[in-house]
Amino acid sequence: MTFGAPRRPAAIGDLVRGPAPTFSFEFFPPKTAAAEHLLWQTIRELEPLHPSFVSVTYGAGGSTRDGTIAVTERIATETTLLPLAHLTIVGHSVAELRNVIGRYAAVGVRNVLALRGDPPGDPNGAWIPSPGGLVYADALVRLIKESGDFSVGVAAFPEKHPRSPDLETDVARLVGKYRAGADFAITQFFFHWEHWVRLRDAVAAQGCDMPIIPGLMPVTNVRQIQRMTELSGAAFPQDLADRLRAVGDDPEAVRAIGVEVATALAGRLLAEGAPGIHFITLNRSTATREVWRNLRDGIGG
Repeated sequence: MTFGAPRRPAAIGDLVRGPAPTFSFEFFPPKTAAAEHLLWQTIRELEPLHPSFVSVTYGAGGSTRDGTIAVTERIATETTLLPLAHLTIVGHSVAELRNVIGRYAAVGVRNVLALRGDPPGDPNGAWIPSPGGLVYADALVRLIKESGDFSVGVAAFPEKHPRSPDLETDVARLVGKYRAGADFAITQFFFHWEHWVRLRDAVAAQGCDMPIIPGLMPVTNVRQIQRMTELSGAAFPQDLADRLRAVGDDPEAVRAIGVEVATALAGRLLAEGAPGIHFITLNRSTATREVWRNLRDGIGG
């Protein structure tokens, strides 16, 4: 396949301030050949939806660094999609971080999500800075901004980060990342629209107008989502848990409920002024496509 001259990638920080809401998808690097096949099948199925951008996660402790860069490079060079590359400071010195930033720039990636990241092995374990590395995400934001013409995003937590003592502390840290140069934020997934509104308003009260994109994960697997909520600290609604348990042996029924709930949540968030919706796909496309089509057709708005 022949490609023309590389085009200057759009800055996500500009896209999320545009007149129309953005829609984006999140993938993670595959660990097996079968998983890689599934990932690229999902990417090709979602590409015709023309998302504003797609993101590729970065494993704890840099465990998927090469895989993340490889997937991001393929997206940048072999698809029409705009990639947002994740980068964490866990397990890396400043020199190694500069190297990764340079590798992203070399393949034309100019949008990076700057994260502190979880400790390798045990996400709930003690967080210890790497030798010669950074301590907080705001320092990574500065490093990326100093390294070139990048649009930088950061993480936000509508129900506060599990390690934060309270929401006020989390808000202060998010505002600090904005003042360090962050252009936008993407939240951890959540299930109550009020939590996003509370976070947005608290940040705005600090004089910060950074766009905060809600992260949504359509529930398609009860056991998997329960495990992820335990790690993230997100509150899993009891009424939703009861509905899912009632059909737990029927994957299609579980997905239908997940699509219904995600559609309603996304519709309400957009009505409340969310700048976009970021779908955490778990490298599968069916539920995400259904929610997207529901939103397009005005269902759940």
